[in-house]
Amino acid sequence: MSARSNPVRKKRNAKKAIRFSMMVCGASGTGRITPAREVLIVIKTHLGKTTFVNTLYGKRVLLPKEDDGSAMDAHLESDVRIKPVTLEMDLDSDGTRMFLTIVDTPGFGDQIDNESSFNDIVGYLERQYDDMLAEESRIKRNARFQDNEVHALLYFITPTGHGLRELDIELMKRLSPRVNVIPVIGKADTHTPEELQESKNLIMADIEHYKIPVYQFPDNLEEDDGDTIQENTELRSLLPFAIVGSEDTINVTGRRIPARKYPWGVVEVDNPRHSDFLAIKTALLHTHMTTLKEITHDYLYENYRTEKLSNIVGGDAGSAQDGTMNPHDLANQSVIIREEQLRREEEQLREIELKVQKEIDEKRQELLVRENQLRELEARMQRAQAGAA
Repeated sequence: MSARSNPVRKKRNAKKAIRFSMMVCGASGTGRITPAREVLIVIKTHLGKTTFVNTLYGKRVLLPKEDDGSAMDAHLESDVRIKPVTLEMDLDSDGTRMFLTIVDTPGFGDQIDNESSFNDIVGYLERQYDDMLAEESRIKRNARFQDNEVHALLYFITPTGHGLRELDIELMKRLSPRVNVIPVIGKADTHTPEELQESKNLIMADIEHYKIPVYQFPDNLEEDDGDTIQENTELRSLLPFAIVGSEDTINVTGRRIPARKYPWGVVEVDNPRHSDFLAIKTALLHTHMTTLKEITHDYLYENYRTEKLSNIVGGDAGSAQDGTMNPHDLANQSVIIREEQLRREEEQLREIELKVQKEIDEKRQELLVRENQLRELEARMQRAQAGAA
């Protein structure tokens, strides 16, 4: 059967499609500055973000950032570049499709002053919320509107073995009010198991000390069963996730699996004893996807929405230094406020309409009951008259 002759299956699969968006971010570590022929060469340690994404998808979809390490360009600073790419993949064997959006942030941490990078990333996250707010404020909604909120941020920590750097602390603190931050250690195979565990302990101690609200795989004691609570406990114990990725496959006991081969042995990507890759993949794409999306929209977005509307009503947004607002900004904000008021009024009218309809249905049921009772009474009276005759 040709592809054109089976539109029903395509339409059905399209209805099953799930959308999920995650950002990958992390600053490359700077290694030793080595003198060579009176020229200083800066050695940079990449974190494996690109390899992780390619391993997650199973194909090369992101290309590594080229860095020739030339001393002639060492004084030049590259800005962070935010690059979203949407991938289509099978989620389950039942035909469920997923549109997975990966938001890459190459160039982050390459500057001496990273303030602009912080602002660029926060600005990107907030623009997705602004699009949602604008759509919700419309009287007539766009049926084809797509929610582009970022549901999770995988922050890659340089495997130094010394806990968090100031850059790590600042970024995670700034981004946590806008996105679910999940800390990971890239290229975890650069540590021995003992060193890796010590590094995890130091990082989590820093997260607790600086009160960084990372995503902690919380339990819902009212709804979660024992297996789910145990799973969440195990995931919390793995934080930060130690990740090993590989775009190459190696034959291990007759099977081709993603792995890294070293002179001393093989590191299997999906082996829980070698890497936390399988745990984070399962959490993101299966067990905790819905929870991450709900927290993003019901909590993070709602908080942003409240802040935004409060600033608009209070006159903080778009105001000049003297506290006044230019006519264009004032008109735009008046429209937004009016649209929000109309949206709320529509919701109230819908609630009233539903309440009235419910009361009408109840009255109709009462009338039907009374009609039946009257018919039964009339039938008894007719039978009584017939018997008397």
